[in-house]
Amino acid sequence: MAALALSAAWALAADYTGPLFDAHLHYNEEAAQGPHPLGDVLARMQRNGVRGIIANSRPNDGTHALAGSAQTRAAGVTVVPFVRLYRNREDYGNWFRDESIYTMVQSELARGTGSGPFRGIGEFHLYDSANADGPVARKLMQLAEERQLAVLAHIDDKAVDLLMAHTASRGQRVRLIWAHTGIGGAPVARVDELMARYPLLVGELSYRPGLTCESGKLCPDWRRLLLKYPDRFVIGSDTWINQRWQYYDQLMAAYRTWLGDLPADVARKLAWANAAGLFGLQQP
Repeated sequence: MAALALSAAWALAADYTGPLFDAHLHYNEEAAQGPHPLGDVLARMQRNGVRGIIANSRPNDGTHALAGSAQTRAAGVTVVPFVRLYRNREDYGNWFRDESIYTMVQSELARGTGSGPFRGIGEFHLYDSANADGPVARKLMQLAEERQLAVLAHIDDKAVDLLMAHTASRGQRVRLIWAHTGIGGAPVARVDELMARYPLLVGELSYRPGLTCESGKLCPDWRRLLLKYPDRFVIGSDTWINQRWQYYDQLMAAYRTWLGDLPADVARKLAWANAAGLFGLQQP
């Protein structure tokens, strides 16, 4: 009977209706210079209740455009800018050992944006976790901890441990946002283990296989994990190609559906408060 009651409660759960923080957004050149000018992407955020974003773009011009525009402020969207490591597609597979990337990051940090200083580094990719030991990867993790910058990383669970080991605190004082938490195949138990090991590790939930089950609702094991760590997860769109912009409404609607599975206070944390709290944003 208890199981039936829980099932009925899930079926009746209403979609989450509060503000959203998109903690993994790209405004890459093929969008900005193509079918998605600034007004278009801001309209998509606005009609979906997205009130804050982590912006990181290839190249960083897209982030500067979002952060420095009066249109962005008029749309009611707060931009948290991150320095992305990619000037072009070639940088994806070589950044971790390319000293010119480290120089570029330092230049962007010194420059800042129209909405204030950069608050983080990334998103970056490590297609081979061993590359987490590359010299530039080491230096950037150390820089992030020293300057209290967040790190947005598309990595597997092995690379989480490798990157954390490069910091003076061995991962205890650096804020790493794990893009697509466990996308490489890490089971929920492994994610749980890493969350317990690194107190500032944050899980970002776009492109996460196995997160949702029937009717777009949370799978039971993931629901339990989110309830165990209600302050440690965020959501994102990952608009890495133009198609993701074209389906932005559907992506945000899907989040609102499974957020409705959660207690209201937990839903608001994942949807808005966790990401906003990382960067001191006020409630909209």
